[in-house]
Amino acid sequence: MSSAFLLIRKTPGICEHLSTQREDGNPCDFDWREVEILMFLSAIVMMKNRRAITVEQHVGNIILFCKVANVILFFRLDIRLGLLYLTLCIVFLMVCKPPLYMGPEYIKYFSDKTIDEELEKDHRVTWIVEFFANWSPECQSFASVYADLSLKYNCAGLKFGKVDIGRYSEVSKKYRVSTSPLSKQLPSLVLFQGGKEVMRRPQVDKKGRAVSWSFTEENIIREFNLNELYQKSKKLGKTKGEKFERPNESVFSPVPEEEEPETETITAMDTESKKDK
Repeated sequence: MSSAFLLIRKTPGICEHLSTQREDGNPCDFDWREVEILMFLSAIVMMKNRRAITVEQHVGNIILFCKVANVILFFRLDIRLGLLYLTLCIVFLMVCKPPLYMGPEYIKYFSDKTIDEELEKDHRVTWIVEFFANWSPECQSFASVYADLSLKYNCAGLKFGKVDIGRYSEVSKKYRVSTSPLSKQLPSLVLFQGGKEVMRRPQVDKKGRAVSWSFTEENIIREFNLNELYQKSKKLGKTKGEKFERPNESVFSPVPEEEEPETETITAMDTESKKDK
């Protein structure tokens, strides 16, 4: 579908029946206006891909804007072809939804009832929570990156969570994350320590607009200082483990050494008494 106009314009037997504005009257080649639209498309794709963080997102941006260009080109060529192509795009969008990430991860999914309870459960635990929506292409592309981070840095004192604010609108209001596609706040990463928000990316200015930020793995590790957080969290995990082991040690503790001399003394006295007898 992304190359539909190219195929129709270049396919012998079909292109001869198309209209053209070329001076030589060749209907099987692009005219100057079509070339101009395709050049503009290339510029838009290059600008959009500057924020892409995965190969899938790069390819997705190219396919998306190619479809937009196809709609414009078909409507310019023939309004009937434009309506037909636009209808096919809508049907394709409704039937073939983008796949969700199903790979390995150490992430806990919250609902509107469990997020506050989990954040307040143990103030020693640091949480990194992603606020996302399944319909957002940026969130879909970021899913694999966030999963990889959880596999590398998850431990007893540093945990990763996600909450679908597209589904739980009350959570988006409470944590001030807009679900509007124009806000550019999806996804949002928030760091919680002691049950309180410490920092978030992207940042939001006083007017409620999100500051542009790239969700690459390198940016997240640097901005959230994950390496240092991980080292501190591992120490917390060891401390918590020792606390859990102490009751077991007290239950199965050996007999104190101080009692041994008393046992020996009694044994010696018994021996002497036997000799006297």
